[in-house]
Amino acid sequence: MQKILQVNKLYYPWIGGVETVVQQIAEGLRDKAQMEVLVCQPKGKGRTEVINGIKIYKAASWGMTMGMPISLSFFRLFKKLIKENDLIFLHHPYPLGFLAYYLFGRSKKMVVWYHSDIVKQKFSGFLFSPIVKTVLKKSRKIFVSNPNLIIGSKILKKFPEKCVVIPFGIKPEFFQASDEVLRRAQEIKKEFGEPLVLAIGRLTNYKGFEYLIEASRNVNAKFLLIGEGTLKNKLLRRIRRFHLGNKFFLIPPVSDPLPYYQACDVFVLPSIKRSEAFGIVLLEAMACAKPVISTELGTGTSFINEDKRTGLVVEPKNALPLAENLNDLIADDALRTAFGKNAKERAGEFTSEKFLEKIWRELAS
Repeated sequence: MQKILQVNKLYYPWIGGVETVVQQIAEGLRDKAQMEVLVCQPKGKGRTEVINGIKIYKAASWGMTMGMPISLSFFRLFKKLIKENDLIFLHHPYPLGFLAYYLFGRSKKMVVWYHSDIVKQKFSGFLFSPIVKTVLKKSRKIFVSNPNLIIGSKILKKFPEKCVVIPFGIKPEFFQASDEVLRRAQEIKKEFGEPLVLAIGRLTNYKGFEYLIEASRNVNAKFLLIGEGTLKNKLLRRIRRFHLGNKFFLIPPVSDPLPYYQACDVFVLPSIKRSEAFGIVLLEAMACAKPVISTELGTGTSFINEDKRTGLVVEPKNALPLAENLNDLIADDALRTAFGKNAKERAGEFTSEKFLEKIWRELAS
């Protein structure tokens, strides 16, 4: 059985888009290959643990800087583990992983999942760019979640022949609403009001939630944002400044968002940077037959959400068109129903089964 080592910066229980994908691949392919994962601790001593049957090596870390754990033991572990594995599976952006492969692993077969360009840490991205390009040149294949990434990335444009599009997937059956879910959805509507606009995501700089708050001032609806993050206090101050305390509600992450998806009339992902490379929450809302509004970033958000078919695509960093499109959807029941029907059909094309089948086919070829 082939032994595959995935390399990323963090792993569950740390919650993030890339971390979820790494876990999904590891657990989804464990019957076909011996899967292991090398990551770092967010901070603290290293440890090795087994999570859902997957062996996870977590290198010691001094803490996080610019979104990346700082670790020397990571390199020692990498050097040891590559000898025991047949294929190295790197995830980008994670410069330390690329540096480790560049220094110690170039004799090993390797593939890369290119989740996004380095957007926020532009200086570090510039410093590591030569290493990233060297490693990508040596990779057998470069996986991306959508074709827009290849078109929009200056780096990926240099390697189009290596790029393989494999969209992320969900389990549509998880989004079938039971009577209990529908009952809870009704309670949410009563608690927050109707019509209800929903957004879900980490409260970070690239999500663009400040523009959704501004847009809400000119929309006759209630707004619910579910999330936690470094911008929480800044967003709360913005809500207070605009006197939106009875209109825009911010609540912590919930264990089961399904009743909230079912309760909303429109779902919005107002991201403003290419760090939002896919937007799995769009698929989840669409699987619940909800019309969605996303922004045009040249990434997966406008690949998943087809403008004027499953929802609407607006320009980023602009509250005015966001408000106008929200008003159009809220005022038109028939349009929301039509978009919602199309959205559910579209979401059905993105299943976790297809995702894993395509990955394994590429890894085994």
